Amino acid sequence: MNLAKFSEMFDKKKTFRPKKKFQPGTMKYSLHKQAQASLNSGINLRQVVKLPKGEDFNDWLAVHVVDFFNRINLIYGTVCEQCTKSSCPTMSGGPKFEYLWQDGVKYKKPVHLPAPEYIALLMDWIETQINDENLFPVTTDIPFPKTFQPQCKKILTRLYRVFVHVYVHHFDRIMSIGAEPHVNTCYKHFYYFVTEFDLINEKEFAPLQEMTRKICTDIIAPPTPTEPHRSLFPSEAGGSSSPKSS
Repeated sequence: MNLAKFSEMFDKKKTFRPKKKFQPGTMKYSLHKQAQASLNSGINLRQVVKLPKGEDFNDWLAVHVVDFFNRINLIYGTVCEQCTKSSCPTMSGGPKFEYLWQDGVKYKKPVHLPAPEYIALLMDWIETQINDENLFPVTTDIPFPKTFQPQCKKILTRLYRVFVHVYVHHFDRIMSIGAEPHVNTCYKHFYYFVTEFDLINEKEFAPLQEMTRKICTDIIAPPTPTEPHRSLFPSEAGGSSSPKSS
């Protein structure tokens, strides 16, 4: 599913914010185009997310974090007029799951916020991260910092919560504009990627567990001797699952 074609599904005036682009000629631009070509070819999405042979995982991760940021912005842009402080007074995924905001700067402790405010702060926060060339280097001569992967995990975890909110509280809007197949494809691509590389704690998937079982049915090829099987839901060491998190 091409991002440009996906964008055409939606009213451009309702796009949440401009998309982040890769500079032509860079390694990340090449990986981005390679990933897009694979998606457009219609091949198995579980195969699409696998790290291409010989490529650096951090580059692959950076490309996908930016792409998912762009796509989820587009998705939220289709429902943002229906997502108001009165209709969504909490950032939630149903009655059992509420997400609290904390950025360590202005919000040093987790706080309850209406969904649109939470998501606006989240997207601003992510945009700051991906525009930071010390965290997301734009050239190969600048190494990725040690904090890169942990920060990407946090970004992806928080982006997943936007999927949760949209599916649980605004899916009627998605269906009314005929975007359900496109949003489902975005979700599957995201889900396969984060589970392929164990980037999100399993407890985060609980709100959409039943839906995920129904739509994420792509069959993965048997593992080869040089590629051990990766569990779809790896066990997490330690910690208890809590429905409320920042």
